[in-house]
Amino acid sequence: MSDEALRDLARRAGIEVEWQDYAGRPHVVQPDVLRAILAALGLPADTRGRAANSRRLVARRTALEDLPPLVTATTGRPTRLDLGAGDPQTAELQLERGGSRTVTLMPARGRLRVPAIPETGYHRLQIGGRQIVLAIAPAQCRMIEDVVPDARLWGLAAQVYGLRSAGDGGIGDAAGIASLAESAALSGADALVLSPMHALFSAHPERFAPYSPSSRLFLNPLHAAPALVFGEERVAQALHDAGLAETFAKLEALPLIDWPQSADAKLALFRALFDDIADGPESTSPLGADFARFRADGGTLLLEHARFETLHAAQMPEHDWRRWPVDLRDPASATVAAFAAAHAREVLFHAFLQWIADRSIAAAAARAREGGMRLGLIGDVAVGMDATGSHAWSRQRDILGGLSIGAPPDLFNPRGQNWGLTTFSPRALVEGGFAPFLATLRAALRHAGGVRIDHAMGLTRLWLMPEGADPADGAYLTYPVADLLRLLALESARHNAVVIGEDLGTVPPGFRETLALAGVHGMRVLWFERDGQGGFATPRAWDRLAVAMTTTHDLPTVAGWWRGTDIAVRADLGRLGEGVRAESVAAERAAERPALWHSFVTEGVGEGDPPPPDAPDAVVDAALRFISRTPSPLCVAPVEDVLGQQEQPNLPGTIDGHPNWRRRTPGRVDMLLRGAAAARRIAALAEERPRE
Repeated sequence: MSDEALRDLARRAGIEVEWQDYAGRPHVVQPDVLRAILAALGLPADTRGRAANSRRLVARRTALEDLPPLVTATTGRPTRLDLGAGDPQTAELQLERGGSRTVTLMPARGRLRVPAIPETGYHRLQIGGRQIVLAIAPAQCRMIEDVVPDARLWGLAAQVYGLRSAGDGGIGDAAGIASLAESAALSGADALVLSPMHALFSAHPERFAPYSPSSRLFLNPLHAAPALVFGEERVAQALHDAGLAETFAKLEALPLIDWPQSADAKLALFRALFDDIADGPESTSPLGADFARFRADGGTLLLEHARFETLHAAQMPEHDWRRWPVDLRDPASATVAAFAAAHAREVLFHAFLQWIADRSIAAAAARAREGGMRLGLIGDVAVGMDATGSHAWSRQRDILGGLSIGAPPDLFNPRGQNWGLTTFSPRALVEGGFAPFLATLRAALRHAGGVRIDHAMGLTRLWLMPEGADPADGAYLTYPVADLLRLLALESARHNAVVIGEDLGTVPPGFRETLALAGVHGMRVLWFERDGQGGFATPRAWDRLAVAMTTTHDLPTVAGWWRGTDIAVRADLGRLGEGVRAESVAAERAAERPALWHSFVTEGVGEGDPPPPDAPDAVVDAALRFISRTPSPLCVAPVEDVLGQQEQPNLPGTIDGHPNWRRRTPGRVDMLLRGAAAARRIAALAEERPRE
């Protein structure tokens, strides 16, 4: 197969065979990279015969049997089916909420056009002998203005694992979420934006990065707060009986999380509580009945996740299921079924972990709403999942095996980025009726008033590379963005939840406009909002539809930026970039400080000369007031900035050199906002954005 024929096949499969880097330099994707991505898509091109078959698979087909199982459309607008016909056809439309009617499909440009359907929902369209789902979505997601009209809201952003509260065993949990939400709501906050709480690996707690989940369909049980489910007295008794009280106290006093030790202690407590539910006095109680309902509702997905967790523990230290014995790699194999039967109690325990996590997060969400938050909790969906995890094992056809998500080289990351994650195959999404995407959205929105989509550009394209390859040796793969945005709008409406898309970094031309049309709020961060003349943009120039914030978990805090802490840390760890000297970066920062302060003074949130680098308190105060004055419908203040902390939660590109995802709040969360500086900043947020 010639290189040109290979590139033609790649284009038809949605692979961009050429790309431009941050400097505008053109690049052509290498043939071996194209073959690797095509193979992951189920379109092998390593031989002439396979390539020919792959061409047939991507060729447009318009027969009735070739219709995808789910077609999306927008309410009130007609849509066309990829079904060739020269004459009108009749079809039966079965509405999701009951009732049916006959519709006439008219020929239009060689395809059949479905008339506008006014009712939103997942309807069924019967055409001849074929039935498909017709997902009719509203024109936009629920926006903040829809949920709380004519208001300028504010909220906090928090790293869940870092929230320190009594009884958390050294890892932040749902009780900490509830306490922080109630404290913030008392001051007028309407949202609490949380770090991801996806399921990680119970048998391998050293893998604790929240954006590298085993599965996005389930929760990390280490964030469960059993006292919210069983009551404080029952949990205290279980701690005492298990001899864990002293261990919990020691772990809770640590300045940094000891993930393995805390995981062992928390799981030991959970096992003590599980014994009561499984065959003890709680088995016939209302809690026991609720656990049974949860298992029934969870169905096959929950069972597969619980089986994976049990198998994973049994196969350690081999943590990669792709290197397990062959018959254990197939979740449907007789060997896996026999193993699960022999370890039924352990499988049940992992279902129990999901139950207490789900119920405690639900309790935290309820307390946020009851406390007065009008949006409530806003969850976070990671861009992908670990290829060695639960989802990749249980639903292998969903994912792009052998590929990793990342980013091509840019000004800040001259080597590019490999995030060590895999993701959904766009072909599998279409062929499977978008089931894995919908399941992921529903899991994220189950108890939330909103969701943040990490790396929202993944809705339209992702940079993918073969596992083990250099990040520069990759290509962009396109996704069915119109379908994904319609499904996002439909689920947003059904859950009455807002959607925030992380649109930072390399953003494709026109993508932000696409998000805005779909009702997805973007994100705007202080460090990136510039006026084009070396200064910082005024608040009035900020995007009116985007969420405003000082920083994110991957960027310097305001105090850290002003002090230059981030520069020193990156220099020590060799993360400044190839050939970049710390002195030059420090000199650039020295020029930026007065520019930022000038913007604050001009806006009236600061006065006098810029504070010295080692005195950032006034800068933090001014920064929070500054973003509060933007026209954004929601201003989000990271807890790190409310507390004036220097260290950022995560330093991208590092693993052991920086305590990523381990920092805890300096005090208990119920007292966190009462310190003088924090109280002053919270009061300023409430003053700048008073409740209507």
